Amino acid sequence: MSTAIEFNNISKQYRLGLVSTKTLSHDLNRWWQTAVLHKEDPYLKIGSTNDRSKAADSEYVWALKDINFKVEQGDVVGIIGKNGAGKSTLLKLLSRVTGPTTGTIRAKGRIGSLLEVGTGFHPEMTGRENIYMNGAILGMTKQEITKKLDEIVDFSGCERYIDTPVKRYSSGMMVRLGFAVAAHLDPEILVVDEVLAVGDAEFQKKAIGKMQDVSRGEGRTVLFVSHNMASIRALCKTGVLLEKGMVRATGRINNVVETYLDSAEAEMSEIVKSVRVYDESIRINCIRFNGSINNKTTIVSNQEFLDVVIDGETSKCLKNTDIQILFKSREETPMAILCEGHYKGATEDIPIGKFCIEKRIVLPRYLGQGDYKIDIAMHEPMVRWLFYAENAVFVHADGGLDGVGQAMNMKSGGVIGLETTKGL
Repeated sequence: MSTAIEFNNISKQYRLGLVSTKTLSHDLNRWWQTAVLHKEDPYLKIGSTNDRSKAADSEYVWALKDINFKVEQGDVVGIIGKNGAGKSTLLKLLSRVTGPTTGTIRAKGRIGSLLEVGTGFHPEMTGRENIYMNGAILGMTKQEITKKLDEIVDFSGCERYIDTPVKRYSSGMMVRLGFAVAAHLDPEILVVDEVLAVGDAEFQKKAIGKMQDVSRGEGRTVLFVSHNMASIRALCKTGVLLEKGMVRATGRINNVVETYLDSAEAEMSEIVKSVRVYDESIRINCIRFNGSINNKTTIVSNQEFLDVVIDGETSKCLKNTDIQILFKSREETPMAILCEGHYKGATEDIPIGKFCIEKRIVLPRYLGQGDYKIDIAMHEPMVRWLFYAENAVFVHADGGLDGVGQAMNMKSGGVIGLETTKGL
């Protein structure tokens, strides 16, 4: 099988704190060193590692460093890693949105990309006009695009709005049309970033099915970035794990995913550090989960309840709030949720000042042995998030109350509704 894509010593350097990547003094110094003295570019010798969680020790950063791997024709490759690991940068280099600082990329055939919501679309043009524009950019004739038009529109589900300027589309509609264009205009290489997460569940399933057809039936190559490990396992044959801008692991997708999950769960920290606040009037001081402030805990066999305590303060009165707690599998498939404000209407108002919210969750008898990830959030149901802590806690369950329970398995797409009880 021939090689479709080859990354040879690819590195990408950015300068921190500026819109441009250079200054006049640096340009002159670079020109003097490389063009006159015929020496190596001096700015390639400096730069800090791409670690978003730490302050920079240099004004330059390597978004990607020494990337080397090959992709065979017809293969489906999942590119995974934490936020800021360099996944989107790698796809932008392949799609020629930007160029590498060092190294070369060899790609065989046309590349269709879906990197962000609205990628390749002109907001003032209609959906139909944008389809023709994208086809022309890929080198297709008007007649070739016209043959594909009905198929693209039908797949996207946007027929009613196809002659409306795309600036009036919702983000979900934009993703639907963007993926339909990228997948149906016959590129030899299809590049899809995690933008599919914007689409609804029905379209995500449809898009994954199309990517499988594209690779298996038509022999085209697919590069897919996602944080949904279940989708990655189902779709991809091989994987690439990026960590701080460098390749951590490559190989069979199951092995790469396990390496990623193990590395993600290895870091011990306080739960409250994972909180992202969406209302500046709120401050979360401490979260205790199962009696611990740390992000790792164990639910022992025959444990009946799970206690969650959230300490914080607010500078304004918060109306109709609710706490949401989501259990997910290691692959981040939703399994069970506490969201009583949504399905019971049980919300509460929080007055100005310090607050302490306590929840005692009744554990289901069928919570079997296994590993789970927990999201903790406060929201106004169906209105807005007040704070969200994604993957706040990593839980190992020893087994259900009956001792023989099976791990929660929601292949049907449903999610178990959890309930609370008094007594904390």
